[in-house]
Amino acid sequence: MNAGLNEMLAKAFAEATELYQQRGFQRRVGFGRKPALVNVDLANAWTRPGNPFTCEHIDDRIIPGVQRLLAACRENGHPVIHVTTCYQVTDRNNPYTDMGLWHNKIPVDVVAQSDENLWAIDSRIAPIEGEQVLIKKRASSFHGTYLAGYLRAAGVDTILVTGVTASACVRTTLCDGLAEGFRTIAVRECIGDRVPGAVEWNLFDIDAKFADVESVDRCVDYLQSVKG
Repeated sequence: MNAGLNEMLAKAFAEATELYQQRGFQRRVGFGRKPALVNVDLANAWTRPGNPFTCEHIDDRIIPGVQRLLAACRENGHPVIHVTTCYQVTDRNNPYTDMGLWHNKIPVDVVAQSDENLWAIDSRIAPIEGEQVLIKKRASSFHGTYLAGYLRAAGVDTILVTGVTASACVRTTLCDGLAEGFRTIAVRECIGDRVPGAVEWNLFDIDAKFADVESVDRCVDYLQSVKG
């Protein structure tokens, strides 16, 4: 992100923080007693070069951070859910496509279920035995999926959310997670997007209304302090 945009956002955030705090926003939801890690769309179509969905800062920031979170979860027995997106019917003229009307806004036709490599979780953070791989059809990881029921059955009260994008699938997952009654934590360094400023703006706004934005260091410490 260029210096000019960074300066502009910093000024906007300072002014918005003053307004939010005057009106009672930016409260904390806090960590609970039983966490789970939810990685959103960290699959090849989003993490590898050359796809319309490819996001920034995958190699230098997001993957290393998620690797740390995964290690802490696996060491301490915390549930891990890897979420990805793909579609069985990618013909936009087919009225029965599982894309619904979303294809009218974004190129979801480039993640065909028939090409598993596209929607497979990035091998650097690949699932191990016992970890869930959940396929969604909409932006939110909760919409039309079994995620909420799975988490409740496991006794989870806190979800740590990583992935892409800050402006869409991560954001809606956090919003729906809070609506479903979970403590929502957005892991700052492990969330990305394609557009400059999108991560910074969305995390600022999410932290004011829908989740606590916490560093990967603090999240790892938390995962190490509680047992699964």
